[in-house]
Amino acid sequence: MKKYNSILKYIFVVIASLFITGCVHDDKYDEPNLDGYQCADLTATMTLTELRAKYVGAVYAFPDDSKDVVEGYVSSTDETGNIYKTIYIQDKAENPTQGFVISVDMVSTYTRYPQGSKIYIKLAGLALGTYGGVVQLGVKDPAGSATSVLRVPEKLVPSKIFRSCSVRETIVPKLMTSAQMITANDKYIGCLIQMDNAEFDNRILCTNFAPNGVTVDRIIRDNSTTTTRVVRNSGYASFANQILPSGNGKFVGIYSKFNSTYQMYINKVTDLDMNKFPRLDGIASNPCQYSDAGLTSKTVAEVKQLATSSLTLINGDFVLKAKVTANDRSGNLFKYVYVEDATGGIRINIDKADLYNDSRFAVGKEVYIKLKNLYVGAVSGEIQVGSPFNGAVGRIAETDIYKYFFDSNKPSTAVVPTEKTITQLTAGDVGKWVKFKNLQFIAGDLEKVYASGAVTNRTLEDCSGNKIILRTSNFADFAGTTIEAGKGDVYGVLSVFNGVYQLWITDILGADLDNTRCDGTIYTPLPVLYGDGFAAGGLNADWTTVSVTGTQAWTTSNTGNGTNYYAVMNGFAGVSNANEDWMISKSVSLVGKTKAAVNFISDVRYSGNALQVYATENYTGNPATTTWVLLPAALDTNTAAFGDWVSSGNVDLSAFLGKNVRIGFKYTSTTSASATWEIDDFKIKGL
Repeated sequence: MKKYNSILKYIFVVIASLFITGCVHDDKYDEPNLDGYQCADLTATMTLTELRAKYVGAVYAFPDDSKDVVEGYVSSTDETGNIYKTIYIQDKAENPTQGFVISVDMVSTYTRYPQGSKIYIKLAGLALGTYGGVVQLGVKDPAGSATSVLRVPEKLVPSKIFRSCSVRETIVPKLMTSAQMITANDKYIGCLIQMDNAEFDNRILCTNFAPNGVTVDRIIRDNSTTTTRVVRNSGYASFANQILPSGNGKFVGIYSKFNSTYQMYINKVTDLDMNKFPRLDGIASNPCQYSDAGLTSKTVAEVKQLATSSLTLINGDFVLKAKVTANDRSGNLFKYVYVEDATGGIRINIDKADLYNDSRFAVGKEVYIKLKNLYVGAVSGEIQVGSPFNGAVGRIAETDIYKYFFDSNKPSTAVVPTEKTITQLTAGDVGKWVKFKNLQFIAGDLEKVYASGAVTNRTLEDCSGNKIILRTSNFADFAGTTIEAGKGDVYGVLSVFNGVYQLWITDILGADLDNTRCDGTIYTPLPVLYGDGFAAGGLNADWTTVSVTGTQAWTTSNTGNGTNYYAVMNGFAGVSNANEDWMISKSVSLVGKTKAAVNFISDVRYSGNALQVYATENYTGNPATTTWVLLPAALDTNTAAFGDWVSSGNVDLSAFLGKNVRIGFKYTSTTSASATWEIDDFKIKGL
């Protein structure tokens, strides 16, 4: 069933992508038909400035019998979908002195209150509060928030907000420079403003307004100050997939703020006129327009052949046209993508996170890469493209992305893997998107998660015992997922590190192992005979603690872990102290068992001795006189940070089958080094 669900999900994503790609809005709209909508001409009893003054740090609620009315002109429109459940108004259609924000639980407000409409708001039952430091009008929160309000319910809007029957104006944007976006001008929040000599930051040139379904900040500046501002774009806006204007000129949008960040919202892309060159940063012509003129095409194989050293400058007017096969969507890759053509694949290093949000680097998209002034060379044996860093190939600066990468404007197509076996791999396969049939994780990796700690190696094998390393970053969104114990096909990008082939999958379906293992069995996890997650806090009677040296001792803590406790030992108390401390489990019977293992997770911080894990069948009550067997448990090695818990894996206890066993954790520290060790999710298993 799992495979069928995966296939259906894939079909849905493809259809949805085609729909989104095919529905490019031209940003031209008909006037809304206002016939039949209620209108009224009322008399205002207070100004927007007076309304704003009523908020003095706590929610201000108007009584239900209030006769107060304010008026204003609608400065915004939600017709393009970039503005959501908000009506922005200002006190005058031209040269306003006050703007305001009305929070409504209603979409398509432009059909009742189009931009330029004069509206009247009956304040009875409404309330003033803040969101992100900006005062807005809504309704009082029944939960009793001291500062914030809720949106005006949609069914209440028609009885509170009225469009004038006789007045509708053209909103003339108020001229404002970036330097004028300061606290003293917060009164203009909600007004339609115009910024001249504006241009989007060169780090985002040739990208779209927003990725589909993702709201992003796009940096903008003018010539009034070096301080940049933010244009907030919704991934649901009809213009989201259009390319940002790359020139300089007039920007028009709603003036807003979130805490200390000044930001603007675009009503319609047609409000922008930013096509003048040269720009303030010196870019003389549209950098997003691609031409083959004067360029010689190179294949991936030919690019690799250009590498005559670990850092070779490409000085020819070459272009590589290749399909993106892997990006950083899942977090398993970081600041690089792989591209591939018929001759091979290669890694491109780019100093920018979330590259998958850039349409040029979407998987399946053909991208054109101008190669002149880039570098090619081997990094730990893998040929890569990028810019110089410490004498080797590093990352292309974010500010230079627009110089080298161009959207082919072709639709994305499926990435077809090269099918390989482990024994068939050659240097020519490095960088390719590959498929291996009938692989399984080795027995020692079963019941482990993909990654714990930093980048983690797991081992895949075929049914002949040939092995390949699977590399997973702890930042991958599937890092904490337990690997599957069956056999199946594995898809990923092939890399190499000092002669050792490595595989990187980009999502959990890259290793969808649902079939029986190579020996025909279905792996069954060992049942837990005894376990302790230390959840309640405090070491219970199942544990014996022995402090051989030092005054510190094993205890429990939930610091940084919410309400979940864990066992912890730390020899530091103002200074490092010499310690030897044991935490020893209760005796667990393995009589009648044919398999047994111990499993736990560990976390270490600060330098010091490694924790040691032992087992014994004859604890004497004194660790010094007990015969211990040292266990080869995997432990956390990242002393630089807390929180990267590492699974020990199933540590074999076969030597204790038919006996009673205890597990002992031995902590040692010195007067110069005292690490903090944490243990959780302790289990002894057997079958």
